[in-house]
Amino acid sequence: MYMYIEPAEVSVAAAVERIVVQATAQEKKAIAAKAKRLGLPISELMRRGASAYRSSQTDAELGGLADAARAAAERASAAIEGALQFIEASNRRIAALEAGAKRGARKAA
Repeated sequence: MYMYIEPAEVSVAAAVERIVVQATAQEKKAIAAKAKRLGLPISELMRRGASAYRSSQTDAELGGLADAARAAAERASAAIEGALQFIEASNRRIAALEAGAKRGARKAA
């Protein structure tokens, strides 16, 4: 999907940072020719291209990663809940054993 940016939206005077973009000689010629054909400086063409770029594949991949992370968090939460329940039951068993041992020690005394 490409998005056209009106020239009034882009302030060339505000563009003071430099980004180095490596390209083959053939790519550089094609970019320069396109900029000339559109009557734009190469930097303006590159800014517009970067602003308009949208990758549906990347969005889909990120969505898939988010779904996987959510599922993993849910599994981890369930595992933690199960472990806490096991610990609670174990603590009750230990308390019962200790109480029984104390009663047995009192009877023996």
